[in-house]
Amino acid sequence: MLKPILLVEDNPRDLELTLVALERSQLANDVIVMRDGAEALDYLLRRGEHAERADGNPAVLLLDLKLPKIDGLEVLKTVRETTELRSIPVVMLTSSREEPDLMKAYELGVNAYVVKPVEFRDFVTAISDLGIFWAVLNEPPPGSLRLQRQRRDRKGEEQPS
Repeated sequence: MLKPILLVEDNPRDLELTLVALERSQLANDVIVMRDGAEALDYLLRRGEHAERADGNPAVLLLDLKLPKIDGLEVLKTVRETTELRSIPVVMLTSSREEPDLMKAYELGVNAYVVKPVEFRDFVTAISDLGIFWAVLNEPPPGSLRLQRQRRDRKGEEQPS
């Protein structure tokens, strides 16, 4: 089973555009949507209404910077400080070009910082490329379920039938 993509976005327009872009990229991964930083942390930390969710982390966390309740930088900080979450790739997906935001995100360990393009076609292309890279092309960290499955599949190919 493929790991989901966790999308944390509060802007309805940006959310719709991101979902359209991910759909057009034809990824098989489910996309789980959270609307604020507190809800995202509840999901990731398996607490509150997400306490019973299945084990495992998302393939990638697409995280808006400016979120209600808990902002994206605080979510990122918590992810990087939590052993079980530390290896999740985090892409800050924001409209902020402010240098302090960019610097703080990298100081906290973001994997990529992407400024949302204004033009629809550019936005769709950027999101599609992000989804494909992080959910398909990126090599997961050692011990991840996808890596174990890939190794098992390779061993099966090496044995003669």
